[in-house]
Amino acid sequence: MVSNDLEAVAVGGACDALLLTAKARIIAPLRVVRLAEHDFLLLTEPELGDRVAAELTRMRFAAKCEIATEEHESWLVLGGEEVLGERPEGEEASEEEAERARIEAGIPRWGFELDETILPAEAGLEQTHISFTKGCYPGQEPIARLHYRGHVNRRLRVLEVATSKPGDEIEHDGKTVGRVTSAVPGLALGYVRTAVPDDAELNVERETARLHLAPARP
Repeated sequence: MVSNDLEAVAVGGACDALLLTAKARIIAPLRVVRLAEHDFLLLTEPELGDRVAAELTRMRFAAKCEIATEEHESWLVLGGEEVLGERPEGEEASEEEAERARIEAGIPRWGFELDETILPAEAGLEQTHISFTKGCYPGQEPIARLHYRGHVNRRLRVLEVATSKPGDEIEHDGKTVGRVTSAVPGLALGYVRTAVPDDAELNVERETARLHLAPARP
């Protein structure tokens, strides 16, 4: 039912995945932890938990399984892996520091860069959340068709810009080519048309900006 190959994940391991509609629109981003051979924990945004459970319950005719919602605490370790359970050692980053690290890494966030209107490839999620070799799942056909035969018209990019805010238009040669989705002083994320050169000089609310493709994530 999800976009990545969970059979390839060892017990104790984890991978990123997506729950998609049949038209490859994002229902929810997931972090899937394999607790045991037939026991998987699906982590998602708090506001999406009930919908993920409902979608999987509706689809479970295809396999015998039990689905239950749980609440867990987890931490993101900058430069490392996500940690479940006990709080990891080290200094806790401020909300602004964590947001700056996310934007600098080009990592999309639900409600900012991700919603039901975004195609996974637009956000660069085909690199991290999708297997092109596993069996069928909802949305697989349009995902594969776009990957092998097509291209997206916009992509998530990191911008260097002194000041900006979500919703600001991104302009190139006097034309609107995208919009800012997240911002901290000096940096922003936004969707920009793929026709814009990577080294283009842009304008965001009269501020000069430089753009780069969101960096590839392991």
